[in-house]
Amino acid sequence: MARKKQEVDFEAALEELEALVERMEEGELSLEESLKTYERGIALSRACQKSLDAAEQRIQILSEKEGSAETRDFEPDED
Repeated sequence: MARKKQEVDFEAALEELEALVERMEEGELSLEESLKTYERGIALSRACQKSLDAAEQRIQILSEKEGSAETRDFEPDED
């Protein structure tokens, strides 16, 4: 029987990742706790990247349906 993968809520994963980084930056974790926290952080980071990739793909598909398949790199405003 195949196990159903649970989708990760991007905002919740990002919030947890930020909390893990904050805990590690405090420097109060043991080596073992640091390793477990780092491992969890990597998993959350990968889940967030996967969500972002899926969102980008959906946007590209929608853009193609609308006839504007032109893509360009994001260039933030320089203030």
